[in-house]
Amino acid sequence: MARQRTPEGPPPPPAVQKLRIRYAKRGRLRFSSTRDFSRALDRALRRAGVPMAFSAGFHPHPLISYANAAPTGTASEAEYFQIRVTERVDPAAVREALDEALPDGLDVVDVVEAGPGALADRLEASEWRIVVRGADADEVRAALAAYLACERAETTRTFKSGPRTFDTREAVLDARVCDVDEVGCAILRVVVRHTTPSVRPDDILTALHAVTGFAAPVPPLVTRLAQGPLVEAGDGVADPLAADREAVGPGG
Repeated sequence: MARQRTPEGPPPPPAVQKLRIRYAKRGRLRFSSTRDFSRALDRALRRAGVPMAFSAGFHPHPLISYANAAPTGTASEAEYFQIRVTERVDPAAVREALDEALPDGLDVVDVVEAGPGALADRLEASEWRIVVRGADADEVRAALAAYLACERAETTRTFKSGPRTFDTREAVLDARVCDVDEVGCAILRVVVRHTTPSVRPDDILTALHAVTGFAAPVPPLVTRLAQGPLVEAGDGVADPLAADREAVGPGG
């Protein structure tokens, strides 16, 4: 039996602190994929001098974990990831340095020291802003009312395993036309529970078309405004980092 090789040299320094980071994808950077962001983040962490913790083994990698990234092509004000560091750091200083090191459009909004509990467990739902351009607001309201009256509204999406048909309606907790601007844009606010598979804004619009026949005249502009725990009424989303601030306290 072949002997199992072990890496030579000392083990990497242990992690002593975990940080949870909220960032935004804005402007043209909404078209960046998770892989694109990962590469940009790796360079930014080095430029910012963040004392990253690394995994052990023959191919050590920085201890970074991502949570529920928005689809490529959608903007977002509420993307999250976690890092582990080998020295205690000031979260506010990390936010400033990392934001400076990332390209414009990938903007660090908040950094907190992680408290107990898993971040992923708090990301129960997302709030989306969908700008339907060139559409009649009354037509959009009527189509949305018909969609919400349905018990099921299915769509089909292609996954790695192949096409899959699933219901979108149950995941939609709240949807309304919240504003209409002067150039004929109906602005929707939609709160969607996180499910498996995830129900994305484009899934909802596809199902809306299937149920009501309404289709956006041009591709809508989609922004995730928030993701986190559901508020008690079920029609809003709370800050998932609030529990960390309460547990750790000001200044860590």
